[in-house]
Amino acid sequence: MAGIGFELRKYLNDDTFTGSMKAYGFAGLISAGPWVLSILGVMLIGVIALSQTLIDHQVRQFTTSVTWLMGASLILTGLLQLMFTRFVADRHYERQFDIINANFFGALLLSVSAAAVVGTILAFTLFEESLAYEVLMIANFCALSAVWIAVIFVAGLRRFKVILWTFAIAYSITVAISLCFMSAGLEGLLLGLFIGHVALAFLMVGAIIPEYPIVGGVRWDFLSLPKIHPMLIGIGFFYNLGIWSDKLIFWLHPDTSELVIGPLRTSLIYDLPIFLAYLSIIPGMAVFLLTIETDFAEAYEGFFSAVRGNASLQEVEKLGNAMVVAVREGLFQIVRVQGITVLLLYVLGPSIIKWMELPAKFVHLYYVDLVGVAAQVLMLAILNVAFYLDKLRDALVLTVFMFITNVLFTWLSILWGPVYFGFGFGVSMALTALVGVVMIGRELDHIEFHTFMRQRKTVLEEPVTSEGAS
Repeated sequence: MAGIGFELRKYLNDDTFTGSMKAYGFAGLISAGPWVLSILGVMLIGVIALSQTLIDHQVRQFTTSVTWLMGASLILTGLLQLMFTRFVADRHYERQFDIINANFFGALLLSVSAAAVVGTILAFTLFEESLAYEVLMIANFCALSAVWIAVIFVAGLRRFKVILWTFAIAYSITVAISLCFMSAGLEGLLLGLFIGHVALAFLMVGAIIPEYPIVGGVRWDFLSLPKIHPMLIGIGFFYNLGIWSDKLIFWLHPDTSELVIGPLRTSLIYDLPIFLAYLSIIPGMAVFLLTIETDFAEAYEGFFSAVRGNASLQEVEKLGNAMVVAVREGLFQIVRVQGITVLLLYVLGPSIIKWMELPAKFVHLYYVDLVGVAAQVLMLAILNVAFYLDKLRDALVLTVFMFITNVLFTWLSILWGPVYFGFGFGVSMALTALVGVVMIGRELDHIEFHTFMRQRKTVLEEPVTSEGAS
């Protein structure tokens, strides 16, 4: 993401209003655009299907199936995403570019195979629907799992317009194919979705392959013990599970949900307000991309280059202070922009709910979710800073804390009644962001000491080879 951010900063360097609008506009589209395009694509299919031949129940079955597929595939691939990202970054550092594509194909094969096994077990034990429906659910699960692995690489490419065009083309294909097979009902819509996701995966793979040489076949170096990072596996898993846990609880609790198809449930009272609230992340994510992923990344690189280059203590302290200032200003910018967005949408809340012809009782939940989503953006920025500083233990503690609090507070909110709906998610994200700020603050207060001590520990723990001994 930092590579994309640096490209977008070129627009800011124009020092014009138009340049600033382009930079923040593209940053918002890149950071949240793919998610928005995918949701809008699914919604468009549902709207068109309702206006044509499908009944409301079939459309709800389709959207519910897609939502569960999205969440389950993200949680499953979360086990691999960050670990594999670290593997690729390390190979970049070692300039071993010739094995990246081969291992990428290995990661794709592993994620698709795992999704096929898990999906098959779940489909044929929990579902009693048509064989076509079960097979298409498995196929979509596999395709989405491949997409999430490919997204890691696509997000790192500097050709940011390719990202938007890839998602736009793929979901246009999804809508078109779904409409062609609409007469087949639910299965026809799922077939269109599958073809669109396969197209999305192939388009992203096509953008990735030219970046690295292809030497040999599939490789599994990323699974060798020295290259496996258990903390990154845990962070990826608990982050995705923590983000989805409040939704899962509302879907699975009988008092807040209803059965739609097979074992899949949905919560009408919870899903729509939080979906609308998530649309508010676009401004905050744009600022995140242009501050934390650029200003802080530059300051970070300058500081650690000085440490590695044996710069004077005064220079190291000066660059360390600059990095601390970059973090604080970046987080403050996110809070300011996301805060303004929340206030604006708070005022417009009743009008938005009325325009969408939703019950007025949704307004309260919408307000609470707005605050929770804003805190989630801040928490994501804090996690990124922790990754840069190699504070993986802190990041793992933070994601586990988010998961536990979201489960606990969401469950309590259901027990306490509708007035408290949404507070579980909101309080969990706010507390997690607060704990993250404290953690990062303690690290940055003594960044020079922690950096030198960490390097000294690494040197002392480095094994002595036979060549070194001789």
